[in-house]
Amino acid sequence: MSNPAMIDFAMEKLIWIITGLFVILPPALKAQKLSSKEKKIIQHVARHHAAALALLEEVVNVNSGTMNSDGVKKVGALFRQAFDEIGFETTWIDMPEEMQRGGHLFAEKKGNKGKRLLLIGHLDTVFEPDSPFQKYMLQDTIAKGPGANDMKGGNVIALYALKALHDAGVLESSQIIVAFHGDEEKTGKPLDISRRDIIEAAKRSDIALGFETASGFNYATVARRGSSGWKLEVTGKSAHSSGIFNERVGAGAVFETARILNAFYEEVKGEEFLTFNPGVLLGGTQVDFDTAFSTGSAFGKSNVVARKAVVAGGLRFISKEQLAKARAKMREITQRNLPHTSATISFTDSYPAMGPTEGNMEVLKVLNQVSIDLDLGEVKPYDPGKRGAADISFVAAYVDGLDGLGAMGGGAHSPREYVDLRTFEDLTKRAALLIYRLTR
Repeated sequence: MSNPAMIDFAMEKLIWIITGLFVILPPALKAQKLSSKEKKIIQHVARHHAAALALLEEVVNVNSGTMNSDGVKKVGALFRQAFDEIGFETTWIDMPEEMQRGGHLFAEKKGNKGKRLLLIGHLDTVFEPDSPFQKYMLQDTIAKGPGANDMKGGNVIALYALKALHDAGVLESSQIIVAFHGDEEKTGKPLDISRRDIIEAAKRSDIALGFETASGFNYATVARRGSSGWKLEVTGKSAHSSGIFNERVGAGAVFETARILNAFYEEVKGEEFLTFNPGVLLGGTQVDFDTAFSTGSAFGKSNVVARKAVVAGGLRFISKEQLAKARAKMREITQRNLPHTSATISFTDSYPAMGPTEGNMEVLKVLNQVSIDLDLGEVKPYDPGKRGAADISFVAAYVDGLDGLGAMGGGAHSPREYVDLRTFEDLTKRAALLIYRLTR
C-alpha cells in the first residue's frame, strides 16, 4: 500500500500524475493469451448473464431509499443469500436506532493468497417510497429503474464476478471482503459509527475496488473529491431602513452576507478540483433554518434592515491540504465584518478525498491489461473533478484502490436513471478477471 503521507497533493503533483486529466498508459502493453482458468471464468459470466439481469430487476423493484430501513434490509437479504451460496461468511450490521439507518451487509471469504481485496457497494438509493419512480422497465437494451445505475447494477456486477470465480474453483484461497452499505446516499451520523466497519475491513485489506457507476466504458476512477458542508451565520442591527449605512445602524446582515459570498467567489475560487456552492440562503428580520432537512423560512420588510442571515453550502476538494487551505481562507474572509455586523462559519466533515496515488495507478495498470486481453480497449483514469464523493473515499488512507467499476448508464438520482445492458456482461467479465489476477 502506498503511504499517503508520501504523496504530494500539490497541483504540480496532480499534473504529474494526471497529465491533461489523463494518464498516458504505457504503449508497450499488448494483449496476452488468456489462461484456461480465465477462459473458464469469462465463459461462466456469459452463461449466467441472464440470471444476473434477473437479479438486477428483482433488487431494483424493491424500494430501498436510504430512509426506508425495511427496504434496505430486504435488498440486503437478497444479496446476503447470494453470497451465502458461494461460500462467503455474511453478516448484517445494524446501526443504532437513533441513526435511523437500516444497516450494512458484509460478506467475507478468508484466505491467504494474493492481494487482500475489499469490494465496495451500497444497497440504498435516493428514491424513497413516496417517489413516483419505483419500477424496473426494460426498453430494448436499456433498463430503467431506481438505483439501476447507482448502484444496484454495480452490486450485481461484483456478485456475478465472484460467482464466476467461485464456479471456476479459484476463490477458496483468496481473502475478499464485500461491504455493501445501506446509507451511502445519505450517510448516517456519526461517521465514526456508520463507517467504522468498512475502515476496520480496509485495515485488513490491500486494495479496494468500488463498484459505483462507471464513468465510461474505457475509464476508471483513480481519484475522487471529498465533500464538506459549511454553514454561514450572519447578524446585523435591525432598524428602519432609512438609517442603513449610518454609524448607528451599519450595513445589516444581508449586505454582510453578500460581501462574504462575493469574497469567497473572488478569493477562494480558482484552485483545480476545488469547488464550493452556497445551496441555501435565507435572510431577513426573522430566519428559521432546519439544518437536518436543509429547509427554512425567512420574514422581512423592505423598510427594515435585516437582522439575520443563514447560508448552507458544500465544498469539494482533492486533498486534506486543499480542504484545510480553503477553510482557513473562508474563516478569514468571514471575520472582515462590515459595520455593526458579525459572522461565523462552521464546517462539517462528510466524505474525505480519494487522492490520485501512485498505488491507485498501479491497480489501474492491472485493469488496463485485463481490458486489453479481453479485446475491450485501454482503460484510462477519469477526471476526478467530474466525480462525486463515494464510500471508497473513507478507506483511501489505508488501501490503494479503483472505483467506477460498476454498471454503465446515466441519469443517476433522477427519474431518467438507466443501465446500458449492452455493456453489462463485458463489465462483469472485466471485473472478474481483475479480481482473479489481483488475488493470484
